[in-house]
Amino acid sequence: MSQTVKLVLEDGTEIQGESFGAFSSAAGEVVFSTAMTGYPENLTDPSFAGQILVLTTPMVGNYGVPGEELYESISRIFESDKIHVAGLVVNYYSQEHSHWNAAKSLGDWLKEYNIPGICGVDTRMLTKKLREKGAMLGKIVADGQDLPLHDPNLDNLVARVSPEGVRHYGSGQHKIVLVDCGTKTNILRCFLERDVELIRVPWDYDFTTLDYDGLFLSNGPGDPKMCEATIRHLQKALTQDKPIFGICLGSQLMGLAAGGDTFKLKYGHRSHNQPVRRTGTQRCYITSQNHGFAVDPDTLPAEWQMLFENLNDGTCEGIKHKTKPFFSTQFHPEAAGGPQDTEFLFDDFLTAVAEYKAGR
Repeated sequence: MSQTVKLVLEDGTEIQGESFGAFSSAAGEVVFSTAMTGYPENLTDPSFAGQILVLTTPMVGNYGVPGEELYESISRIFESDKIHVAGLVVNYYSQEHSHWNAAKSLGDWLKEYNIPGICGVDTRMLTKKLREKGAMLGKIVADGQDLPLHDPNLDNLVARVSPEGVRHYGSGQHKIVLVDCGTKTNILRCFLERDVELIRVPWDYDFTTLDYDGLFLSNGPGDPKMCEATIRHLQKALTQDKPIFGICLGSQLMGLAAGGDTFKLKYGHRSHNQPVRRTGTQRCYITSQNHGFAVDPDTLPAEWQMLFENLNDGTCEGIKHKTKPFFSTQFHPEAAGGPQDTEFLFDDFLTAVAEYKAGR
């Protein structure tokens, strides 16, 4: 027997639907993703922390959720060890799933983490509203269990999702420090497949005290300006010549540490098909993205420049230093769920590390 729930937006809009997953209430920022596949990866992406995610693909849940598999003590499939979204909104939820590696249904998986889902929603209409008005606060209300709206961007979401303690992976030829602001697991996989020693540190850890060959800044949720400790340590790292690579939130942190500014996008970029162009070329890449903030390239100091540009709205998709081996991307070269057209950037980073170590 279905249970009725409703989605309430900050503009007063109320949409009734049916519950799947946990029959509970939740509040957050309502955002949408146009990805047609990859909901296990999306829901476990720490960058979605505090958000009620609307999936625009018409049917969700038809291939269930795979079982957990480990590789080098990390997941082979999921992007973290739990679901991070505050709630899930879909049009049609498939009550039956079928896939060779499915271990459970999407609804049962949501119940494990007490995450509410609402289906039977006209997600095309809802997405159009979010595109016109921008990301809005909202809540899923079940069984009259009302709760106030809450803006997750006022919280330090990075502190919530960043793990405690230092962790070590691999024993390769290059020693890379990964500053974990909510890293996607596939970033770890991409590095470990490239024969590195990875030192994973929390977001506020003073990594400048460590011996390393290259520095990596991960993705993560929320407003980058909340990460004052990370920015302060990064400013110190930018005074030397060791290669630095940042992805998503890591790109925003690099921009802030360099002396630039960031701003909140109207509704963010969350999809698997964002076209970006490498500055100074006609080369376009199709990328996966998940962020609500971006670097303002006009605020960067003279020694920095934009590296990639979003061809949909012209926003900055990465920056680079003109003389030092520092660069970043706003998109995800490691995208799990695809596309992985730009995974070569990990090779570019490690080539820069090798050249630095060789004194070139």
